[in-house]
Amino acid sequence: MTEKRLYHTVANKLLELIDSGVFPPGSRLPGERELAKRFGVSRVSIREAEIALQAQGRVEIKVGSGVYVLDQSLLPVFGLPKVGPFELTEARALYEGESAALAASMITDQELEYLQNMIDVMKGDVTGDLTPEEADAEFHLTIARSTKNHAILFVVDSLWKMRTEAAQLQTVYEKACAKDNTDREDEHEAILDALRNRDSAGARLAMRAHFSRLINALLKESEEQAYKEVQRKALESRSRYTLSQQLL
Repeated sequence: MTEKRLYHTVANKLLELIDSGVFPPGSRLPGERELAKRFGVSRVSIREAEIALQAQGRVEIKVGSGVYVLDQSLLPVFGLPKVGPFELTEARALYEGESAALAASMITDQELEYLQNMIDVMKGDVTGDLTPEEADAEFHLTIARSTKNHAILFVVDSLWKMRTEAAQLQTVYEKACAKDNTDREDEHEAILDALRNRDSAGARLAMRAHFSRLINALLKESEEQAYKEVQRKALESRSRYTLSQQLL
């Protein structure tokens, strides 16, 4: 049996042990040497199996500490990892920046025309089957598709699923994006201009500038929410204090 097939088998056996409660959430898996002896495989197969399980969100590998079983209640229904809005936006800036850079050299005129149409939908200049938010997603996914690289498309599509299917992230993004639609549209125009000019470096910079502004908007929204929470708690404390004084 090849090393590649071995690590799949080991990963499945580990999952069976995790799901049966032998290794409950929060527990540390035995070391590579012990697991290799237990399953009769090399430590390389154990390591590859653990990496595969980490990619599925079942375990977390902590360098210098070990491999820990994750609580599945922390995962949304669709099996996507639980991430915060800043983590997600940083990842999107990285992957979509490079996606745009690669797309600049091979995107077709038809795809460029479609991107312009998506911007027009976002602006409300044209109406159709897509909402402005759906057009936004389609804009980014079209760029990923234009790279003709299925791995890039898979990653970008997965990041968008996290963005749209996790309720907490959806709420945060909606509040942050609702305040700066004009900026969003201008940024998409800048990305499209760079793609039209076949400017890879310009497309990368424009895409990253878009996400940089989004991160700042998310920070501002988080600060506002934190301030409102402080105000709420202060009001509760003041009300309790007033009530206690009345009872004296």
